[in-house]
Amino acid sequence: MIGKGFGRRKRVRKVFLDKSTAHQSERLSSSLEENKTKLLAIFDSCADAVFRPFDIGGQRHAFLLYIDGLIDNAQLDESLLKPLMSGTASEMPHDDSELLPFLQNRLIMISQVKRTAEWDRIEREILHGSVVICVDNQAEALVVGLAGGNTRSVDEPASESTVRGSRDSFTEILSTNTSLIRRRVRSSRLKIELLTVGEITRTDVAIAYLKGITNESTLREIKSRIQAIEIDVVLESGYIEQLIEEKTYSPFPQFLVTERPDYLAAALLQGQVAIFTDGSPFAISAPMTFWGFMQAGEDYYERVLYINSIRVIRFIFAMIALLLPSLYVALTTFHQQMIPTNLLLSIAAAREGVPFPALVEAMLMEVTFEGLREAGVRLPKQVGQAVSIVGGLVVGQAAVQAGIVSAPMVIVVSLTGIASFTIPRYNFSIAFRLLRFPLIILAGMFGLYGVSIGLVVILVHLSGLKSFGVPYLFPVAPVTWQGLKDALFRAPLWTLYLHPQTGGKKLRRKGSG
Repeated sequence: MIGKGFGRRKRVRKVFLDKSTAHQSERLSSSLEENKTKLLAIFDSCADAVFRPFDIGGQRHAFLLYIDGLIDNAQLDESLLKPLMSGTASEMPHDDSELLPFLQNRLIMISQVKRTAEWDRIEREILHGSVVICVDNQAEALVVGLAGGNTRSVDEPASESTVRGSRDSFTEILSTNTSLIRRRVRSSRLKIELLTVGEITRTDVAIAYLKGITNESTLREIKSRIQAIEIDVVLESGYIEQLIEEKTYSPFPQFLVTERPDYLAAALLQGQVAIFTDGSPFAISAPMTFWGFMQAGEDYYERVLYINSIRVIRFIFAMIALLLPSLYVALTTFHQQMIPTNLLLSIAAAREGVPFPALVEAMLMEVTFEGLREAGVRLPKQVGQAVSIVGGLVVGQAAVQAGIVSAPMVIVVSLTGIASFTIPRYNFSIAFRLLRFPLIILAGMFGLYGVSIGLVVILVHLSGLKSFGVPYLFPVAPVTWQGLKDALFRAPLWTLYLHPQTGGKKLRRKGSG
């Protein structure tokens, strides 16, 4: 059942409850002075809130308010203040009911202009980068969209390098991210719906999907979960991911996390639902499967023989990243008869002076390697690479010379670390890194029997895991022959159906065979 496990937390506990900041849906007054007092009270002690009184046509008193740094100041002066203040009194309508439509349709040379009389909406629009104009004897305000300021430009993806494919990535601006998808999917079937999450941050969250391709029940479930969130702070897409996922304690992720527009566009074409969070350069999408996490963006840009070879290497090294240390511990501790004699003598000679059993030795080296990897990520880029590479070499060599660990164990741990980097999705590789430790412990306690038990538990968990109703091992379990064309191996592109893995309609990619 979609949503199982989420019902227990439909009402998410607020972390920073502050009801004093919540405004009732009050309406503006026709008195300019009362509106000014109310608005200045709302933004009291806000040094970046700019209040600007002026006259329209030399006779109508008015003022505007905006947040410095959130708007385009050049457009404010040229397209808003200049036409309003340069008008003459003879041009103004004498009837007060016609004034705001006259300003909206004749004087203001900006496309996004709305009228509102609600204080909570005025506050929200100002904080989203709009300019609010209040005029004397008017019980409505004009909301002018002038969002701008200093933002990061579209650049190459920092965390998802590619050999072949697009070089642009998402930014922290929601409208920029949705436009990058629109450039790739030029169809009116691409729908983008906007929600607001967070009592204090009031973060915009956009849901994108292809109408007629995305499964409707999956879409409704995702929307209902986001709408059910009650929390004060949403600063990144990771908040949304954690609050609406089905299995919180599963090591395997249920969302694709990407900063590449081309990869997300492909996910939308396969029936997934994308979620953008304002202020985050990472978009998430669901439902996802095990095989989808093992695929890279350029898998569809290269020829089929090359990509299938690369996929085989990926799966082999994924198994190495998961099993190699535990197999080494199991064989050297309990099953020495399974190791060739010459290799066994070499390993025994290398471990002759090591004071720890293989289990402790493996855990010590794995924890050290993970610590070096984490240090390399957190340090500045220029220093981080040197620390992770040089630190690993120096520590490993010194540990072998000191007789704390054996040289074969250093080789095993290094090969395991390299293998984990071949997994395309970072959040998916973390699952392999976490599961490696209980498998090492089981191998040290029960040998290959422990490793087998651990693998069976992982397989049972994967078989029962679902991402918004889609089995995690689909299309292998349950078997779908059409889906198998793009699971472990990829069939030639002209034979593929780009279709959702959630029961939606099919899209055929035509070509010549």
